Amino acid sequence: MMANSRIVPVEVMKNFIKNIMIKLNVDPSHAENLADVLVTGDYRGHFSHGLNRIELYIKDIQQGTCKKDGIPKILKETSATAWVDGNALLGPVVGKFCMELAIKKAKESGVGWVVAKGSNHFGIAGYYSMMALSHKLLGMSFTNASPLLAPTRSTEAFFGTNPLSLSAPSSSKNDDFVLDMATSVVALGKVEIANRKEEKIPHGWVIDKNGKTSDDPANFHALLPLGGPEHSSGYKGYGLAALVEIFTSILGGSAMAPNVRSWSDNHTEANLGQCFIAINPDCFAPGFSDRMSELNHNLRTQKPADPDRPVLVHGDPERAHMQKCDQQGGIEYHINQIKMADKLAEQFEIEPLKTIDN
Repeated sequence: MMANSRIVPVEVMKNFIKNIMIKLNVDPSHAENLADVLVTGDYRGHFSHGLNRIELYIKDIQQGTCKKDGIPKILKETSATAWVDGNALLGPVVGKFCMELAIKKAKESGVGWVVAKGSNHFGIAGYYSMMALSHKLLGMSFTNASPLLAPTRSTEAFFGTNPLSLSAPSSSKNDDFVLDMATSVVALGKVEIANRKEEKIPHGWVIDKNGKTSDDPANFHALLPLGGPEHSSGYKGYGLAALVEIFTSILGGSAMAPNVRSWSDNHTEANLGQCFIAINPDCFAPGFSDRMSELNHNLRTQKPADPDRPVLVHGDPERAHMQKCDQQGGIEYHINQIKMADKLAEQFEIEPLKTIDN
């Protein structure tokens, strides 16, 4: 363990986040949903979308733009599709409702496609696509977000990071394929984490107000699309961001780029659009999970360019991080994140985090 970090058991962190939300009079089941999603992000190594995001949720609840209780509403429905109003509830509450509905429809009709409006930030997209795995289904999830990504040839943010996720079941143990990615070069949270740690970022992540790349996370103006500048195929990331926007805000009638509220505008409802898909592979060629296992094996057995860095499959880094957390008894957080959590504990008069080394 690094000297500037602390280890927090998974359940301790979940209870910490849940207790903050309960202090804000959030429905306990909603608070639990949020805590599970955020801590799952950290447990899987996506620190940009875990504890790092708690302040956003707190401000949304305090301003009343995110509702403390209630349920999403199905506005329109067929055997395989549904359009849902998230009623400005916590994103994890909306996401869980929609993905469970998509799974139910996929079991009955082969495919479940659910689109929501009126949602909020929902944590890692992979949380929802992975919900399908225990049912031996493929899962997909998408969300639009605050304008952060500048299309190629532009100096202004237009799309959000617009992440997408695909989870596909494998017949081998702990071998499911889990793709979870932003359509920007990196998620905003990674820039925020670098700023919190007072570290530089690689050139090619962000641009400044003049459209020039910068290595200073405090000099952030807009994220570059996946691929970076146009000459290195950034237009492909730009296209993927547009694809996600179509699946979410255009289909769902939610706030649409570039008119989604900014991250800091907690006085306005986010009204994010999100899409959740479940697919039953048994409706197609038999033996999907076996072929998925074979594909993963074939990828991992490719000759690596660096013998010390074997070829990985999407989901492998997360599995390695979870194993590390299990071995050390919890999630390792940078000391600055712990300090932030300590301030929140004092603010909300709850028990501060107890770290293992204490």
